[in-house]
Amino acid sequence: MGEQIAALPLRWEDDGTVSVLMVTSRDTGRWVMPKGWEMDGKKPWAAAEIEALEEAGAKGHIGRDCIGTYRYPKILDDGRVIPCTVRVYPMVVEKLLRDWKERKQRVRKWFTPKAAAKRVDEQELSDLLMSLHKKPARQPAIRTLMNAAG
Repeated sequence: MGEQIAALPLRWEDDGTVSVLMVTSRDTGRWVMPKGWEMDGKKPWAAAEIEALEEAGAKGHIGRDCIGTYRYPKILDDGRVIPCTVRVYPMVVEKLLRDWKERKQRVRKWFTPKAAAKRVDEQELSDLLMSLHKKPARQPAIRTLMNAAG
């Protein structure tokens, strides 16, 4: 079983609603969150923050508390498929870079949590996104992150 980490880049709109930043995967072009393998010598949330920068050009405050997990079948370069569990860390985006590492390989776009939930393949990830649509500020990890970023 593989273990990965992901950043869930968020921003608050003027009307108080939350938006999530999604990116396309390099292989199939489906909508995903910036994610990857844990990195030696890095805390999981710090690795998620690096993935957000490399895959989406997003900079901001990353939360240290995982807000949920989801599972998906990871297809390796050699064609093997392994089940992966992804731990998700919330990130309040302060800046989007015009020039970032994977800008020629991915598309990034802001969505409402409900719209993002409809575009992802993984049911558990869809459920996590829908929980943000309902009451994002009630999730303790996101509330703490909002206070730190504010």
